[in-house]
Amino acid sequence: MDQGLRLLMQLVLEFTPVIVTLIQKRTAETLTTTNYQFPKVIQEFIQTASITPEQNSSVAGFAQQKLLQQQLAVFQRETQLQIANQERETVLKLPEVYKIFDSWPLRLYPSQILESHTSYKRIPLKIFLAPPQVKFDQFDYETQDNSQIELMLAEGLREFVHKHYSLQNSIRPTELLAGAWDSKRFHSESSIKALFGMLKTEPILILESEHDGDYLNLRMAYWGLGQENYYYKTIFRLPYKEILHESAKNRALNWQKIRDELILLGEDLAEINHLGKDNILNLAILEKAEKWQDNGIDISQLSLQYQVNHQDLEKLCQVLITCHCLVAAWVADAYHLVHHDVQPLLPEVLPSLLKDTFDLQSVQDPLRVYATGYQQVYQALEQERRYWVPELALQLAQSLSHLPDRSWAQSQVDYSVKTWLQLRQVSLQEFANPLEAMQSAIKIEDEAYLEKLKTYFTTVTDRQSILDVEKLLDAIAHLKHQHTLASPGLCYTITGHSGKVASVAISPDGEMLISGCTDKTINVWNLHTSEQIRTLSGHKGEISSLTVSPDGNFLAVGSCEHPRSNVKVWHLKTGKLLHTLLGHQKPVNVVAISPDGQILASGSNKIKIWHLHKGDRICTLWHSSAVHAVAISPNGKILASGSFDSKIRLWNPHTGDPLRTLNGHDDEVNSIAISPDGQLLFSGSADTTIKIWHLITGKLLHTLSGHSDAVKSIAISPDAQTLFSASGDTTIKIWHLATGEVRQTLTGHSGTVNTLSLSPDGKFLASGSSDRTIKIWQI
Repeated sequence: MDQGLRLLMQLVLEFTPVIVTLIQKRTAETLTTTNYQFPKVIQEFIQTASITPEQNSSVAGFAQQKLLQQQLAVFQRETQLQIANQERETVLKLPEVYKIFDSWPLRLYPSQILESHTSYKRIPLKIFLAPPQVKFDQFDYETQDNSQIELMLAEGLREFVHKHYSLQNSIRPTELLAGAWDSKRFHSESSIKALFGMLKTEPILILESEHDGDYLNLRMAYWGLGQENYYYKTIFRLPYKEILHESAKNRALNWQKIRDELILLGEDLAEINHLGKDNILNLAILEKAEKWQDNGIDISQLSLQYQVNHQDLEKLCQVLITCHCLVAAWVADAYHLVHHDVQPLLPEVLPSLLKDTFDLQSVQDPLRVYATGYQQVYQALEQERRYWVPELALQLAQSLSHLPDRSWAQSQVDYSVKTWLQLRQVSLQEFANPLEAMQSAIKIEDEAYLEKLKTYFTTVTDRQSILDVEKLLDAIAHLKHQHTLASPGLCYTITGHSGKVASVAISPDGEMLISGCTDKTINVWNLHTSEQIRTLSGHKGEISSLTVSPDGNFLAVGSCEHPRSNVKVWHLKTGKLLHTLLGHQKPVNVVAISPDGQILASGSNKIKIWHLHKGDRICTLWHSSAVHAVAISPNGKILASGSFDSKIRLWNPHTGDPLRTLNGHDDEVNSIAISPDGQLLFSGSADTTIKIWHLITGKLLHTLSGHSDAVKSIAISPDAQTLFSASGDTTIKIWHLATGEVRQTLTGHSGTVNTLSLSPDGKFLASGSSDRTIKIWQI
């Protein structure tokens, strides 16, 4: 069996459980985000700062200030004591640090390694190479120098990494630090432990080879981001002496053919033997070995010394390069998949990597393990990234499609299609086969997946499946034609306001449109006829934001009254004012109601949480600058807010506890939306971009660029497939989220489009603009 595939099989068997455990641990940690507790001193400060104006009498305020100063003094003393203890610990650890450097295996200092990734958006995986020290004294070979092996191995791995995992690649940045390892002095656990102690914050892979008799022990050490310990193990024993001897024997057999041809041409035998050099001796040993073996002698018990030359060394180096490239690729794929949500690349490059030594009949076992290992990783990812699995499994199937045994590839295709159907909640019971079942849930955005599916079935010559997929593609072509005929178009324009339209909302039953304007009025319209139903008056300031409760009974309105802005809650159907909520000292920029209709959030320079029905204040969330956007997750456990300082903050709206801060925008955040399944958060900013985040982990997944001015408002379709964005560039863009591409740009407004609202069935979009108009679009 090919040595590289033996190694791959052993690596996947040993290392897959490590990656799966890491994924499961990370998932468990992220699911407890909402239970995060801040240090006691911060909690006490928040309680101290949460004094209402009614509580802040002159006496109470003096007492509170005195208590606060006393607590501050205690805190300063405790901080000074902690600093002194830290300095003492540093001094005590200096001898330990010097001792670590006695075992330091690198020619680079820790500071050089720690500072090397500061200019990259993603932390690169660093690869160190500890090359083997081959004992050449057991071979009849002219050199005793290992530098040639080290140089050839480093160059081969460098070429592979640069081609597929380049440090300049923004998707899978990987840095090979060849030559950094002091290979003559350090090996094994002590060096790995010294490295981990200093560099545990950096993702690192160490590929180490050590001579052990007739074998080279290939070991790997690895730790990723946030790992509490390192993985270090011998993953393969490479019979390097056997490889060198096999190469020498093959050279001898090739020479035998050339020698016989020269003899037939009448060339002098002595001259021919002179040209043969070490092949003469190797051929003689080989012929003796075959003779002895034919006579029943176990030649494995004999020490046959073939003469080795540079060609055999190059063959050994090629095997070593292949093995090191396989390990580097598999680990790099695992690292970038877990930490950066990047699809694996090894399934795509594996055939070309092994093309010179690929024996299809001998690789069944390692490829089965290889496929099973990837599937285990994908299954571990299902909870947080299940939407990825169909594409990932199909990619894996394509890499296995060239095998004579098609069962491994087919099992991945079955897994891919099965997950695709599960994501769309399609049962197989009513259909003859999975491809037929896909017909009931197919959408235009599935075209790319189906094209890949067709490519796979074409590769394996599955004609019936090709026909089935072509039917699905025909159905998509029909949907695209219908989509073209029913492209979003302007239904009508409403011109009843005398100022900038700041906010619009469509009622949950899809019958009414409510608009708020800087002319201090709120108008209620019939969505389908544009007829005005009523006007709600009583606001003394400009209307900034409004929202409707999920049951359609309540309308909450934020305004910019001075000196005390307020939030008013109206009964939508009767137009009766129910509550006026006081407490904000600055303009109320945004209001939002939770999906369960129980709480109301209003944002100015801080966010106040109210009981919607009673009008009581529940808690206050403290911001350092103006809040422009608020959204509450479907389960009501997370409130996301965007502010003037370009940050997005996540909170527990019931307790007021801060959960996480998302950084990524370069200007103020104007709008936020959360996907219906509560997995994704979308943010629109004055930096002209829209960013997509994983709500639970806070990871930035994608950035949409296309607007030429500030993004003012965003809305997500009920099926979470389409995003709508409004901008200061006077346009509305419709985005296909699966690809990140703009499907269509709606034009018609002559001023900034400030606000969007999508009907619950996703068929109508309302837009409000600084041009004083409201436009209704049919989607």
